[in-house]
Amino acid sequence: MNVFVANEQDLPVDETRLSTLARHVMGAGGVDDSIELSILLVTSDHIRKLNSRFAGNDYATDVLAFPMLDEDDAEDEAMLGDVVICPEVAESNAKRFGHTIDREVETLLAHGVLHLLGYDHQGTEDKERMDKRLKEVLESFKPEVA
Repeated sequence: MNVFVANEQDLPVDETRLSTLARHVMGAGGVDDSIELSILLVTSDHIRKLNSRFAGNDYATDVLAFPMLDEDDAEDEAMLGDVVICPEVAESNAKRFGHTIDREVETLLAHGVLHLLGYDHQGTEDKERMDKRLKEVLESFKPEVA
């Protein structure tokens, strides 16, 4: 699995760890090794514009997921999609939830990848299923220490 990270904002993030986590979540979801994922770390202004354009919500959000794979895609290399994260909003969330920005960004990344894998949280059952899976993949994430 290829994971591309583009960091277009100023807050420090561990790009290598995020890439490793993304591969972990995709692997746990049974994603083929040829699939690619893109992670974009952006400013609050940038994500507000994306949120307004694609979701009709004119405010800065923490994470957006843009799927690119569908059942008609070829068996060869394909792009799962893009996960766009705003570390600035994540930092605000982290303060509110009482944990670190790193933990919040990792949670947002896993959440976004799960959306690309078909998980959703529109109804109560879907939300419970997604929350359970999110907890499982984060708890099972044990990257090797370099």
